Amino acid sequence: MTKFVISRRGLLKAGAASTALFGIAPAIIAREAQAQEKVVYINTWGGPFTEAEENAFYKPFTAATGIQVKPVTPVSFAKLKAQVQTGNYEWDVTTLGDIEYEQAKVENLWEPVDFSVVDKSKLAASAIESHGIGSQGISTVLVYRKDKFPNGGPQSWADFWDVKKFPGNRSLINQSYTNVNYALLADGVPKDKLYPLDMDRAYKKLDQIKPHIKVWWEQGAQSQSLIKDGEVDMMCMWNARAQDLIDQGQPLQIVWNEAQFQNVFWEVPRGTPRAKLAWQFIEFSAQGKNQAEFAKRMPYGPSNPKAFDFLTKEQADKLPTSPEHLKIAFKPDAIWLGKNLGPMRERWTQWVAG
Repeated sequence: MTKFVISRRGLLKAGAASTALFGIAPAIIAREAQAQEKVVYINTWGGPFTEAEENAFYKPFTAATGIQVKPVTPVSFAKLKAQVQTGNYEWDVTTLGDIEYEQAKVENLWEPVDFSVVDKSKLAASAIESHGIGSQGISTVLVYRKDKFPNGGPQSWADFWDVKKFPGNRSLINQSYTNVNYALLADGVPKDKLYPLDMDRAYKKLDQIKPHIKVWWEQGAQSQSLIKDGEVDMMCMWNARAQDLIDQGQPLQIVWNEAQFQNVFWEVPRGTPRAKLAWQFIEFSAQGKNQAEFAKRMPYGPSNPKAFDFLTKEQADKLPTSPEHLKIAFKPDAIWLGKNLGPMRERWTQWVAG
């Protein structure tokens, strides 16, 4: 008896023919073909973040399982939503902070965690959500160039707003809730009294700083270029991106006071045909040793406490999860924001463009 072997391309061609004869949806055929592949596509932030993931997660995972990992950049909430709505998936795993995680959960964009694949007993309870597994803790911090401010730069968001005392080019992230938080802090609202957010008060304060913002940055690599090249003198940055430049010898100072701390989760978009592979990757990457290897290269705080068994005190002290850093940071109310982020984004987009 002759055996027939059909390639993925052949399967897709056959699917098209079946569509013509029987009305089978091409998207279903494509998803079934994709599901047969031993490859998982990871949505990642690029640059040193992706390099750290490759060494800590991708290569060890492939070596252990034989499953190939392919990174896809950039991270995008809009792309997540479009994938779920259209059924066309470019990636199977992403990492979003707890705020956008909550918004996506409200909008039914996530797969629930597959606990037949993910072993709860290997993870900290705080890292387990219904639709995500903790990856790291990250802080968005105030950073300034020490050569611009040799006698000390801004130490708070009120200082950042003080363009007379601290003159210079500024940059902020193009993100609604982060800047609303900073504006309210600059206007004197205590860290523990931020929520529910007073949007009108925040935008009055934002109106004051808007003329002094040179760039509203969107990607981590862009933020690094802006301050490394001296295009701006102070800005908000993700802490590990700033530390990466400091380790390269750049004259930067991280201000941990009033840092915005968030928990970040691995999530799987609802409907991806490679969900089983995705959860295999996530469980592997959530283990303490792997998270420690990532933190050594990109100093975000591991969600698995066992990671600290593999980190030195010097390494742990650079992380946003350091007790000294956490006690002077603030944590946004992810539940409140998850319910309100849609209209917040709309108002922000109109304000930035106006």
